[in-house]
Amino acid sequence: MSSSKNSLANKAQAWSARFAEPVTELVQRYTASIGFDQRFALVDIAGSLAHAQMLANQKIISNQDLADIQGGMAQILAEIEAGQFNWQLALEDVHLNIEARLTELVGDAGKRLHTGRSRNDQVATDLRLWLRASVDEIATSLKTLRTALLDLAEKHAGTIMPGHTHLQVAQPITFGHHLMAYFEMFSRDASRLSDLRARFNRLPLGAAALAGTSYPIDREQVAQALGFDGICNNSLDAVSDRDFAIEFCAFASILMMHVSRLSEELVLWLSPRFGFIDLPDRFCTGSSIMPQKKNPDVPELARGKTGRVYGDLISLLTLMKSQPLAYNKDNQEDKEPLFDAVDTVQDTLRIFADMVPHIEVKAAVMKAAAEEGFATATDLADYLVKKGLAFRDAHEAVAHAVKACVGRNCMLTDLSLAELRFACGLDNRPELLGDDVFALLTVDGSVQSRAHAGGTAPSQVLAAIKQGRISL
Repeated sequence: MSSSKNSLANKAQAWSARFAEPVTELVQRYTASIGFDQRFALVDIAGSLAHAQMLANQKIISNQDLADIQGGMAQILAEIEAGQFNWQLALEDVHLNIEARLTELVGDAGKRLHTGRSRNDQVATDLRLWLRASVDEIATSLKTLRTALLDLAEKHAGTIMPGHTHLQVAQPITFGHHLMAYFEMFSRDASRLSDLRARFNRLPLGAAALAGTSYPIDREQVAQALGFDGICNNSLDAVSDRDFAIEFCAFASILMMHVSRLSEELVLWLSPRFGFIDLPDRFCTGSSIMPQKKNPDVPELARGKTGRVYGDLISLLTLMKSQPLAYNKDNQEDKEPLFDAVDTVQDTLRIFADMVPHIEVKAAVMKAAAEEGFATATDLADYLVKKGLAFRDAHEAVAHAVKACVGRNCMLTDLSLAELRFACGLDNRPELLGDDVFALLTVDGSVQSRAHAGGTAPSQVLAAIKQGRISL
């Protein structure tokens, strides 16, 4: 950029009169945020209109100024929506770009708009307005995903599958019960999202640069006009607080951790080694060299994007950890991590809400897998306890029976009653094991027996689904 052009650009700045020389082209590029904060444009206009209305109501600007500002903003809004607005790097950010265009359109009225505010409280307000709208969209997407989980769980409330610990077959459960575990996770996420929205829905505008303003402003009026629940109580905190952005990224990190756990299971279940499910082709891709491959790219990528969101959280925590009060230029770096976390969460929730209802469940394969690995061994121990044997003794007796079956390459249900008594070391106490034990050693019997609140019995799964629908 030539020195004359650089000088003209610097004169366009709201702060340029104090300086004897313009910033260099490199500094201008380095410090500008217009490349990413354009997405604040609509909320910036909304905030400015509410501020202008308050200024007019308080007789700080004239009604004619207000009318001019409203007319100019309407034109700017139309230009932005039509993609015809001329964003200028020399004007640094979305706020100065809009203000400069407004002044170009309406003259002195545009210059009066900034009375009683600073870019410090303006950007803090824009950030909260933008995030609030994003949170509301995410809450809707999260509700859609939770509904999809309920629907699929209801369809498979009685579909038996192996439950795992340490990725080893543990006990039989139902697929519906398994899905309801994720419903609980995402429900906690929804609760966290609602909590953080209530905490940050406060108006910073009126704090000005850091100390408030000497003009007789009415902050409550602006808060009400913009849908805030109240105002930020301390002007220093109002302009420098980014807790809400950090808290959102913490929410997003926990949510994505839940998504990643579900993704990992989808990847495993789709593998031929499990073969529990299939996913529609539109959520998968193939291989450039192996024609037989069907890769679960969506769950895999969601698993990977979880680390990206963790990074957004760490970026914001690091950004804020050493800042003295009040506003610092560092805070320009708060937007891109927050934008990235919002975009990633929203896209992930939308695609999973579309994918979950179309998961094809291979019930027969699931049940066959549940019948492997001695999944009902605990049921046998519980049976012996109910017959009067101490649990530790029952545990040891069943362990001996499992060991015997491993040696014979058979299952517990393959043994005769006499063989089972002998394997358990209870052949001298036949009253502890009767023919009725075999009904409990089936996966169906095992699942049905867990009919308490929170258990895996189909009746309890359906009860949990009913309660889940009420909670939605």
